[in-house]
Amino acid sequence: MNLCDERQIKALLGRHGFRFSKSMGQNFLIVPAIPQEIADAAQANAGCGVLEIGPGIGPLTAQLAQRAGRVVSVELDQKLLPILEETMAPYPNVEIVPGDIMKLDLAGLVSDKLAGYRPLVCANLPYNITTPVLTRLLECGLFQSITVLIQREVARRICARPGTPDYGSFSLFCQYHADCRLLFEVPPECFLPAPKVTSAVLRMEPLDVPPIQVQDEALLFRTIQASFAQRRKKLLNGLTTGFGGELNREQLAGALAQCGFPETVRGEQLGLAEFGQLADVLWGLLHQK
Repeated sequence: MNLCDERQIKALLGRHGFRFSKSMGQNFLIVPAIPQEIADAAQANAGCGVLEIGPGIGPLTAQLAQRAGRVVSVELDQKLLPILEETMAPYPNVEIVPGDIMKLDLAGLVSDKLAGYRPLVCANLPYNITTPVLTRLLECGLFQSITVLIQREVARRICARPGTPDYGSFSLFCQYHADCRLLFEVPPECFLPAPKVTSAVLRMEPLDVPPIQVQDEALLFRTIQASFAQRRKKLLNGLTTGFGGELNREQLAGALAQCGFPETVRGEQLGLAEFGQLADVLWGLLHQK
């Protein structure tokens, strides 16, 4: 079966009485070259064990199965399970795991089902869970690479640099944890049903060591979040709101000055190193006896 042929897909879905769910963000690929290119971008080989999230009817799963030693695909929609049982029958190295990726024990899943393999992630992620899923995948520190098809705007945000419109707190979070690259775009007509936005393939390679060293990682991200909470306002205003219960405005203005930043600076102008510098100064103020 050609899992990217629109007529065959519709016949398969009709035979199983399947209907697309908007709430689950289901959009199936209908251009064979795309899952092939995504699987190639994942750089999977026989020594790799791949975690896939939301396999749909399995076009990407099949491509991964032809490259990797083992593929474990987590699918939330119970209605897709009998379809996947049919479409994945030719691939003995594929296991479908019913469940919610946000609730599963990832460490247990990797140690149990991908033992002995180099663990990777490759997926066509539903748009509505992209940010929380990527956050969890990066924070768990289990995977050597993460290759995902996501909304182009989110991919651009993740890879954005200081001073650009897409740059924000999630850019900094991802770039603290991984080397992030937008590889190529995928237009809406490559999907059934066609989404209203363009997609993109993003590859993330988690870093063994963060690009900066700070006194307190949690404080770094608290500083970043406060800085972007009022994006169009001065950084000092965001810090005053975020730290006002512990540090007064004069102390926060002094922290900016100590870093060499003008009082008029905005958060979107600072890179990860500058935020690390600021967070360490704030750490010193918060730990003064």
